[in-house]
Parts: sequence; structure tokens; C-alpha cells
Amino acid sequence: MLLPLFLVTTLSFVSSVSAAFGFTKSGNNYVVDAGSSEPLVFTVSGSSCDITSIKYRNQELQGSKGTHISSGLGSATVSATTISGKYVKVTCTTPTLTQYIVVKSGDSTIFMGTYITAEPSIGELRFIARLQSSKLPSEHPYGSASTTGGSSSTVEGSDVFVVGGQTRSKFYSSTRFIDKDAQCVYGGSDQIHVCMLAPQPESSSGGPFFRDIESNNAGSDTNLYWYMNSGHVQTEAYRTNVLHGPYMMVFSRSGIPSVKNADTSFFGELDIKGFVPTSARGYVSGTASGIPSNLQTVVHWYNSAAQYWAVASNGGAFKSPPMKTGTYTMVLYQGEFKVATAEGVRVSAGGTTSKDIASTLANHNSLWKIGEYDGQPTGFLNADKFLRMHPSDSRMTAWRPVTYTIGSSSVGQFPMALFQNVNNPVTIKFNLDSAPGAATLRIATTLSFAGSRPQAKVNNWTGPSPAAPKKIDSRGVTRGAYRGYGEVYDVNIPSGTLVAGSNTITVSSISGSSGSTFLNPNLILDCIELFTG
Repeated sequence: MLLPLFLVTTLSFVSSVSAAFGFTKSGNNYVVDAGSSEPLVFTVSGSSCDITSIKYRNQELQGSKGTHISSGLGSATVSATTISGKYVKVTCTTPTLTQYIVVKSGDSTIFMGTYITAEPSIGELRFIARLQSSKLPSEHPYGSASTTGGSSSTVEGSDVFVVGGQTRSKFYSSTRFIDKDAQCVYGGSDQIHVCMLAPQPESSSGGPFFRDIESNNAGSDTNLYWYMNSGHVQTEAYRTNVLHGPYMMVFSRSGIPSVKNADTSFFGELDIKGFVPTSARGYVSGTASGIPSNLQTVVHWYNSAAQYWAVASNGGAFKSPPMKTGTYTMVLYQGEFKVATAEGVRVSAGGTTSKDIASTLANHNSLWKIGEYDGQPTGFLNADKFLRMHPSDSRMTAWRPVTYTIGSSSVGQFPMALFQNVNNPVTIKFNLDSAPGAATLRIATTLSFAGSRPQAKVNNWTGPSPAAPKKIDSRGVTRGAYRGYGEVYDVNIPSGTLVAGSNTITVSSISGSSGSTFLNPNLILDCIELFTG
């Protein structure tokens, strides 16, 4: 029988000698020893809060720059204390941020929490461990997709490169929050893993489907990240006056840890600002209905202080994780496509609020549909590749204007994105047994870049030009991102436009902006449907 990593580690602590546990002062720095059987000793700068040395099993793993919050705090008031003989807590304070760095006796893990009252001036809140690439060259779970060391050329900006003929970027290491587990870097003959785990990103922004940078072997260093928020396809305001965390950096020779085995409840013993124990939280439970059985049912709660989510069972039953008290907006998704919203869901300490939710997506007489309303470009051309490579990558199927015939073309021939000067427009041909009268063409998108929106032409009739969507000031598909505000465009087709027999619809990306190649205005498609009723 295999025991979970954290349990195996815990059992080993019983027989380990942990007399070295604690911290010492070395000049202006704090040297912290976890007292673990697999020794972990690290140094925290007493002036900046940077971690300047990380020694695991007597090997120095710290890279050429500091390990720190954001791009470094610059200066901070730093103190350290031992609590109950079993925890060391280092506290770093600035006018707008408090960083906690904690070790537990016998555990080769650096636990952390970040309390902020304002967003850092660099515009993103992240923890970055800069580690030696010679000792930790490999990345998990997406392998070399985000390894940019040894690049031969730059594709875009200063973050998409060519390595060995393949496009690579740190952005290609991302995982949806709802799917997140350990993100690791590793290497060495004894396979040392250094992994970042964030059990509940309740104070982050963007909801269950947000994704951001996780790791990057950049050549000089291998960087391991925990992005709490950023401007990378930002769709929600940052949360402040909250604790981000606990999160942890685990050092292991026993494989990859799992977030489901992580226990940070001991933070309740440490006087951590903003930490809310489970006993002071509540739950929401109920049943979600109206979601097709082939799509994941996701329930999401959010307010200005926190965000949570749960995946419903096959029968629709759900229960939230432990939530902070307060009043929440509740959202139901089929896949990632929003189908219902409920306001005023109240959570109280120690209680469970009962609240059902049902899809409000209306039924209608569908003449045809390409794709599925799931909030993603699932099944479309290159949708299986774009998360881990640039659109210009030779492994992509060529981007060109497509003619798609209903009834004979496959979904995989339909483009996941329309780039205004690359593969614009897409043409849809179809036959109707009879003229349907007035109809609706629904074009569901997931993300717009540079003001792109779809305009339809139906036979000889040209549909209206939609207003520009709400701007997201961030690159999208070229960084492996697809989720924005999810605009849905309904084109009302006048009676007499569609005819019995052969019909043609073209959908074009339009915008008043411009750009080069894959940075010209573009939109990502979710589903296109023609219906009546």
C-alpha cells in the first residue's frame, strides 16, 4: 500500500533528530533550519526579506538572484520568532504588505502567506523562487513547453522564444486554478523536486478558470512561481486587505506532493494577519441542474474579499469548500460557459447554506451548431496545441481562411481563432430544406484582442457591426490564454434572408485597431449556432 507523500514524510519525522531546528542570526540575516531528516536550511535577508540561500540536503539550490515577493520588496522590517518550540515565523513588513515565512519542525517545507493592503507597484502579486538551473533543470507538469534557456531567437515581446525549432514561453506553464495541483522544478541523480502548492487561492482574482505562469527554466535560473494575481488577461479587480495563502514550497526526494494532502491549519496558532480558521467559516450546498451530461458542472462564489468553487457530481450535487463569512454572488457554468447567476448567497460561521441553481440557457430550434457552449475553443483547429505553443509554431496546423460545410466538415477543421490579417474570414456553407423566416446567428467568443469582434454576412445581407468589446489590456492567444469576458453576439437575421437550398454565412473579425501577424486584432471562438424560436 502506498502512503501519501505528506504522511510518509510525517512518519519519517518521528525517528529523525531535529535538534538543529530553529533560527540563528548571522549579521543582519536570519538562518532558518527546519530540523528535518532531509535537511532544509535557508537564509532570509534581514533588510529586504529576500531568501538569499536555500540548502536542501546540503546542496545550495538558490540561483543568481533572490527568491522573493514580486520583484523583491527592496526594504522591509524583518523579524523572526520561535513559537511553541515547533514553528519558526519570519515576518517581513512594509507599509502595504506583510510577508510571512514559516517552517514547522521536522518538515522540509517553506510555508508562506502574503497580506496586502494595496497591489504592489509592479502591478502583479507573485512569489518567485529563483533556483539553480544546473541542479533543477526540468519542469512539471508541462515539461519543456516553458523552458526558454538556450533560445535562438525571440518571437514576441521579451517572453516568447524559439528553442530547438519550437516556440517556448513561461506563459505555456499555466494551469486553471480549478485543476491546480503541485507545480514543480526538479533534477539531479536523486531527483530532488521543489514544488509550489496553493491549497485554496481564495484571495486571488479571476475565478476558477484563471491561469498564470508557474515555472520557467530561463537558462541562468529555473524560476518557480506562485502568481496570486496579475494583469495577464485580468477580468476581475484585485483583492486587497486579505491574506493570500497559506501557500508552500515543498522540498522532496519522495516524488511529487499533492495539494489534497496539505495541512495548513496550524497557521491558526501563529498570529497570521487575515488567516481565518475552518471553525470561523461556513459552507454552501445544493443541486445544480440543466447542464448537459457531457460537460463539467462548476459552481462559483465570489465577492470583494474571496472566491471559491466546486465541481458538482454527476447528479448535480455540490458543496463548497470552507468559505469566509459574508454575502456572495453564485455562478453556474457548463464547462466554462456561464449559464446562471444568483445574488445574495449568505455564508455564516459554522453553518451550511442551502442554495440550488439551474441553467437559464434557453432552448430553441437549432438548425445547426458548430462546437459547444463550454466557454472554450474545444475541438476547433489548433485548440489542442495553443496552450503550450505560439500560433506561429510549425507544429500548428496552418492558419488560413476556412470554408466549413455543415454536414461534411469536421469540427476540427473550424478555426479556434480569427486573426484579422491571417485567416479572416471563416465561411460556412449549408443547405436548408425550407426557408425558416427570421433566425438568429449566435457567435459565442471567449476572448477578444485589440477590439476584435465578429461581423456576419448572410447570403447577400450584411449584419450590423457590433460595438467594441470591453478592453483587456493584455496579449491573449499568443500567450496561451483564451478566457476573457466571453462576449456572446446574437445576429438577428431578417425573414427572407435565408432560403431553401444553398446558403452561405461569412464571419469576419473587425476592428479599428491594427497589429502585426498574430498580434493583429483577433478573437477566440467558443460556439456558433443558427437557430429559430
